[in-house]
Parts: sequence; C-alpha cells; structure tokens
Amino acid sequence: MATTPLPDKMTAIAITEPGGPLVLKPERRDVPTPGTGEILVRVRAAGVNRPDVFQRKGAYPPPKGASDLPGLEVAGEVAALGAGATRWRIGDAVAALTPGGGYAEYAIVHESNALPIPHGFTFTEAAAIPETFFTVWHNVFQRGGLKPGETFLVHGGSSGIGTTAIQLASAFGSYVFATAGSPEKCDACLKLGADRAINYREEDFVRVVKDATDGKGVNVILDMVGGDYVDRNYDAAAIEGRIVQIATLGGPKASADFSKVMVKRLTHTGSTLRPRTVAFKGEIAAELEAKVWPLLATRKIAPVMDMIFPLKEAWRAHERMEEGDHVGKIVLDVA
Repeated sequence: MATTPLPDKMTAIAITEPGGPLVLKPERRDVPTPGTGEILVRVRAAGVNRPDVFQRKGAYPPPKGASDLPGLEVAGEVAALGAGATRWRIGDAVAALTPGGGYAEYAIVHESNALPIPHGFTFTEAAAIPETFFTVWHNVFQRGGLKPGETFLVHGGSSGIGTTAIQLASAFGSYVFATAGSPEKCDACLKLGADRAINYREEDFVRVVKDATDGKGVNVILDMVGGDYVDRNYDAAAIEGRIVQIATLGGPKASADFSKVMVKRLTHTGSTLRPRTVAFKGEIAAELEAKVWPLLATRKIAPVMDMIFPLKEAWRAHERMEEGDHVGKIVLDVA
C-alpha cells in the first residue's frame, strides 16, 4: 500500500512562557522521528487535562526526555514506525497516552502505550479516553483495590476523571457516591451511574455517606482536592478504607487527625501517572484492553464530551477548564 510522504514541519501549540492561557501559541516545529519501539501518530484530536494547565503555568515540568509541548493523550493514525515497533501498521487508528507533545499534528508514543480506537468512536471521542481511563484504572482498581459490592466515593464527579470513575466503578458493581458543585453537575453524575450525588456547596459529604451506609463509611475514596478534605476523607472512610490522592487542587498541605488512620486501619496512598515508565503504562494499557475496551466497544461506557476546540485555539480550551463549568472532557480537534 502506498503511503503519503511525511512532511518535514508541523503545527504545534507551544508554551511561550509560564502564564495564562494566552501564552499557548501555534508555531512550526520539526516532525519528530520515532525511536526504538515507538510510533509516530498523525494526531487528529488531543485531550486537554488539568496537568496541561499546571505545565502551562510552570508548575508541572515534563519528565526527562519528553516533549516540551503540552498534551498527554491523542487519537489518530499511525504514520511511521520506529525500529522494532511491530504491534501496529501504517494507517492503524489508535488512541494513545503520551508523556507530552499531544498538542501537535504529529506525536511520538511508545507502541505499548497505544490502544485501538473502539469501534464506532470518532477521533475526538477517542482522544478523550487515554489519560482519564489509565489514571482511574490504576488509582481506583489497582492502587485502591475497589471490588464489586464495595462503596466508592469520587470527588469532582463531573470532571473528566470523575465521569470516568463513576462509569467504571458502577460498571464493575460498586455503589457510587460523587461530589459536585451544582445541581446540574450532580444530575450529570447521576445519569452516568452514580447512586448518590452530593452537592458539596449545600451538603456535608461525610454526613451523607455515613447516613447512606449506616455509619460504616465508604471503602474507597478517589480525591483530587486535598487540603481540608484529607481529614474529612478519614471521617468518611470505612474500616480498612483506602484513600487515593491524585491531585491537591485544594492545597497540598493539610491538618489531619492521624489517629483515625490507626483506629480505622486506613490506607492513604497516591500517585502521578506522567513520570511512570513506559513499561508500567504498557501494563495498564494491557489491562484496559482486556477489561475495559469491551465495555467501550458496546458503549456501555463512553467518555463524556464537554467542548471541542480547534488546535490553534488551545488557549480557549484552557480557559474553559479553568472556569470550572465543564462536565467531562475538553478536546482539541487537530484534523
């Protein structure tokens, strides 16, 4: 099959200096060359995530060896193969997790960190999958050990992470609580499968989960808030409960009563995904393909789409995220 020659240059969105959304500007860059075990993806869509915002502000530098461009997830077609890359063929449609570089017309990913686009999904839908699904699978099911029949609480239920966590926890048989900041966002959580949505501006999530569980509390909590939520999470957790920290939007420091950890035999853990090894991410990808991709293929679950912006208007996507009104995923249309 004849292939179209690759261009030498591409359009990418660079962070010109640390700052607000308007520091994101299009520029011409060389098309990258895939290394051993890597593939070059002709990006058709790229997901926008909170770490991109932190990187833009200068608070989340890319790991060593990664592109300085923002963008942790892409969907598109395989355009070139690096040495030893055998899983994919030129032209295959993939959704992939990247260590950076997604806000561009071409991006490099390791072949093990790419997955086939589920049947019937558009590129923009597929680009909304990798970052949140990898993150939720590892933190809720691997690190948090959520099991069917257990209770689960996710903070920020209307976010990309939250909407994914609600759907997966519900699909795998858990009773799901979700916090959100408005009646509309709470309704969105309920429609996705949450059994109880808690408007944190009007209700105390500790009291709600305690009342709903006959005082037992929840088995697993996924928290991206931190701050004063830490001690409240300890109150809301059940005996042998597991709290998994994936962000600290409410502040990285907290005052907490650690005797609760001892009395309840709690586990408070946390992780960041971006700096982890290619092999580690490849293991998550393999589990997702085996256990979650069949649910996506039948649309039993799907990413919740908020808004789609053209690549050159990435600054608008960042404004949308920072306004905090979005429900689900914000995506850039690169095609």
